[in-house]
Amino acid sequence: MKASSKFTTGERVLICYAIFFLLFLYIPVLFLPLFSFSESQYMTFPISNWTLERYMTMWQKTKLQDALYASIKVGIFASVISTILGILVARAMTRYIFPLKGLVMGFTILPMVFPEIIMGVGLLIFASFVGMQLSLITVTAGHILICLPFSTVILISRFEGFDRSLEEASLDLGENAWQTFRRITFPIVWSGILASLLLTFTISFDEFLIAFFLSGDEPTLPIYIYGQLRHVKYIPYMLALGSIILLVSFVTISFA
Repeated sequence: MKASSKFTTGERVLICYAIFFLLFLYIPVLFLPLFSFSESQYMTFPISNWTLERYMTMWQKTKLQDALYASIKVGIFASVISTILGILVARAMTRYIFPLKGLVMGFTILPMVFPEIIMGVGLLIFASFVGMQLSLITVTAGHILICLPFSTVILISRFEGFDRSLEEASLDLGENAWQTFRRITFPIVWSGILASLLLTFTISFDEFLIAFFLSGDEPTLPIYIYGQLRHVKYIPYMLALGSIILLVSFVTISFA
């Protein structure tokens, strides 16, 4: 008896489409680490001389270290605060009924689809209007605004994914709302909280436009890279740095 085909024609088409889409998306990005090993200042192929010199010496640049440290600080604060706010929004949306609930949810996720360049200009005008000095604080505030929708979407799906009767049983047994959240809800939704922290940190760490408008004398890493790309001699170092960021971002997003 002849075995039936493992995949139907439609499934084969979808698999081919997925492979083509991934190749189209990631092959150009893979040239970044490839040329980072080239000894030449120019991106030419084939590569004649290979070197690790850029990876070994780029960390000696003090401004690069400062920019990296600034991005890490902003990313940590933005991810933690946006996740805390996301927990509150997600719990309100999945547990309570209140007026204008749909409108509140719409405004919460609006920054996800709103053009960042318009948002950056608006935040810059607002900061100038209230007399706020541009610094990492303003950058962090802008990043919280754009990270909150992603955190909310992740956490809403997690809050809706477990049995609500577990919380009701805890309350019936005499635990208050905070103890119920700490002992019952938090352990169940922990995977969503971790995913939110990792994803929002990556979004904040890689974000350019908001930081471009709101950063002061302390540039974040994307701003520093943008400034260095105007000089040909610094491009190989930025390729090496970009390769490391690409690897870390890929691992973080995959884990999230």
